[in-house]
Amino acid sequence: MTIRTRDVAALAMAAALTAPTTARAAAMVGQPAPDFTLVDSNGAKHSLSELKGKIVVLEWVNFECPFVGKHYGSGNMQKLQKAYTGKGVVWLSINSSAEGNQGYFAPDKINALIKEKGAAPTAYLIDADGTVGRTYGAKTTPHMFVVDPKGSIVYAGGIDDTPSTDQADVPKARNFVSAALDEALAGKPVTTASSTPYGCSVKYR
Repeated sequence: MTIRTRDVAALAMAAALTAPTTARAAAMVGQPAPDFTLVDSNGAKHSLSELKGKIVVLEWVNFECPFVGKHYGSGNMQKLQKAYTGKGVVWLSINSSAEGNQGYFAPDKINALIKEKGAAPTAYLIDADGTVGRTYGAKTTPHMFVVDPKGSIVYAGGIDDTPSTDQADVPKARNFVSAALDEALAGKPVTTASSTPYGCSVKYR
């Protein structure tokens, strides 16, 4: 065996050994939600693993996206946040926009926008390097995930079944997230566990 052949074989072996780890890290309905730690807009750290025993919503957000604007402009997202955090659900808004891209804001601006919009997540988490977003396969804003008390993903996809930017469509839409949360809170299996997310593309680095 030549040195080159040995090197190729070693690289192949390394790839084979690391592939299963990557596969386990992927976010899939019915599987454990990948753990992460992110800092919020107030500088506090939040780890998903510390929230075991609670239902958690992950909401990918970009306040400059018109699809997100539809849900905040109509008050729909704030209504959901307030209703379900009032029932003990932890609601984490996550922004994976890279610095300099649409939707990225410094923490003080984020807090001003949260106040201006009346948003009520448990925390607004900053994922500027996109690590968590890519792990979860977050494609759009909004892209929603629901994690059950055991730490498994029970819903992933769009907020509802009406992919538009028109606020008038909100009352007519079938809201997948509220349905999933109601079933999870009642200890029932989630009927619609996945759907196609819609919105603006996540503005990764």
